[in-house]
Amino acid sequence: MELPKNKQPSLRVVPMPADANQHGDIFGGWIMAQVDIAGGTAAAKLARGRVATVAVNAFVFKQPVQVGDLLSFYCDVVRIGNTSITIDVQVFAERKPSDPRVVKVTEATLTFVAIDAEGRPRQVPK
Repeated sequence: MELPKNKQPSLRVVPMPADANQHGDIFGGWIMAQVDIAGGTAAAKLARGRVATVAVNAFVFKQPVQVGDLLSFYCDVVRIGNTSITIDVQVFAERKPSDPRVVKVTEATLTFVAIDAEGRPRQVPK
């Protein structure tokens, strides 16, 4: 497997030992938080401002994430509504620099709502 060509990741991060459970695998909740950051960054760019996560429509962990993996989060717009934006996030891990390998570890779909300074929904710019 290869990283998506001609696309820039929304986020790249390396999980550290503090992010791992007692078996050495990265906590699912930590991965979920990173997916939320990546998707929220993409949605905020489209919304031209503040957004809040309103739904996690789907979340699939395909393979465990390991300490030292270089994770790349790629975002695609699924839908833009009046006040909401749905984003698909795919996460790839680059493993073992001595024998490089790329694997898809997670995929998720989240919906964000554009909000104003008071936290109320606002129109997404066209």
